[in-house]
Amino acid sequence: MELLLSRTDFTAETTIDEQTANGTFEHFTPEDKVCPVKIKGVTAIPAGSYEVLITFSERHHRQLPMLLITPNIDGIRLHASNTAVDTGGCIVVGQPKRDLVGASRPALYALFKKLGTASTKEKPLIHAS
Repeated sequence: MELLLSRTDFTAETTIDEQTANGTFEHFTPEDKVCPVKIKGVTAIPAGSYEVLITFSERHHRQLPMLLITPNIDGIRLHASNTAVDTGGCIVVGQPKRDLVGASRPALYALFKKLGTASTKEKPLIHAS
């Protein structure tokens, strides 16, 4: 499975992405602002391609998708929330598009099911542009 984050809207504090899965629109994702260098918990993930693993999150106390970025940046997760302020440097999923998203938990649940199915066949990848 390939997920694509296409960054479409930028504000002083927020980056809004359109997320697709295998070319089909899934939902919007607010991230923190884009900066040339990732600052843990403060800025959006760098543009690039990352492997996605489903692992247990100590912070959220449940299984969640995690991006494998670099040795010095860890714990970047896809999780439910509503605004970029709530991301902690991670990626949240939901509808509709503005500086916040709603229906975040159903969006995460649907994505989680797809990632779980995909991970039994191939390693899911996420691309941020």
